[in-house]
Amino acid sequence: MSEPAGSPSPQDCTPPLRTPLYGLHRELGARMVPFAGYEMPVQYPTGILAEHLQTRTRAGLFDVSHMGQVRLAGAGAALALETLVPVDVAGLAPGRQRYACFTNEAGGVLDDLMIANLGGALHLVVNAACKAQDFALLGERLSGRCEIQVLEDRALLALQGPQAAAVLARFAPSAATMSFMSVAELSVDGIACLVSRSGYTGEDGYELSVDASDAERLARLLLAQDGVAPIGLGARDSLRLEAGLCLYGHELDPTTTPVEAGIAWAIQKVRRPGGERAGGFPGAAGIFRQLETGPARCRVGFRPEGRAPVREGSVLLDAAGAEVGRVTSGGFGASVDAPIGMAYVAASSAAPGTHLQTLVRDRPRACVVAPLPFAPHRYFRSPS
Repeated sequence: MSEPAGSPSPQDCTPPLRTPLYGLHRELGARMVPFAGYEMPVQYPTGILAEHLQTRTRAGLFDVSHMGQVRLAGAGAALALETLVPVDVAGLAPGRQRYACFTNEAGGVLDDLMIANLGGALHLVVNAACKAQDFALLGERLSGRCEIQVLEDRALLALQGPQAAAVLARFAPSAATMSFMSVAELSVDGIACLVSRSGYTGEDGYELSVDASDAERLARLLLAQDGVAPIGLGARDSLRLEAGLCLYGHELDPTTTPVEAGIAWAIQKVRRPGGERAGGFPGAAGIFRQLETGPARCRVGFRPEGRAPVREGSVLLDAAGAEVGRVTSGGFGASVDAPIGMAYVAASSAAPGTHLQTLVRDRPRACVVAPLPFAPHRYFRSPS
């Protein structure tokens, strides 16, 4: 779950909010843009291409403090949350994290999120653009079933890249042995952090939830380490696109189901038909039908010919010139040195190797459906 840089809607006249690292971003020469109600760094002086490659080869530090964080506590919290998401929350072991999504009655995705089991509570991280509606949903549907605490005083940093583990282990040695999607409370140079070994770049790395008052000291500490550089939202978006990861508002929205989006792997067996706690979440019947029969459209990766990216909203056509899909994300993959994109296409046109075309300035341009991800995931998994 991630969000690219963007512009506020025309009706949004409120001044943008600032994360606890705003001053540091300005000091580092970041170009700031309004995004999801915040003033956020889209890039630093080195530029998006260099920041992208920095993260793929060394380590990058991202400010994702605009994301929403909330704590659910109480004996019934896990089962209560299962009424809003199609994943196995009750079976999530302490110290583990799971990807999930809120669904609506049509089976569409209201938002995607991360759920961590801290033992005595659940810790949720939701997208910045959706957090107000997510908090309202939790309050409306779960009030009285568990304690809901919105964590307004927390910041969130992401340390990503092949050198991330070595950097963090200098201050918290046990971080090196954490496996992908594990969570632990660690002290990083005396700073109390809730650390998950996860991220949205496709690389190994961590997300660190920290008290807002400690965020700048933690960021400066990590940026002072050899191999670490600040990374903005521009590279965060190009990295997740190469990794074939969905982005809310692009690949995910209220009209798109988890099955269509190719994230049905996040619906565990216990919540599927025949499972111990099958269904019970919004849109279950429609999602189950798609699991059985297959969706009419599918999320796919594609590669256009040439060097220029094909942008979001472009129509995709089959060999006969019939419209079969539309692009949801497009850009240049710096690691693969080629333009790449994701789209929804008719199931009959979704097989890798299928030749399609699009129109760029009213001129046809060839594309081919390609397997996802474009760049291999390099998550750290402990030997079994």
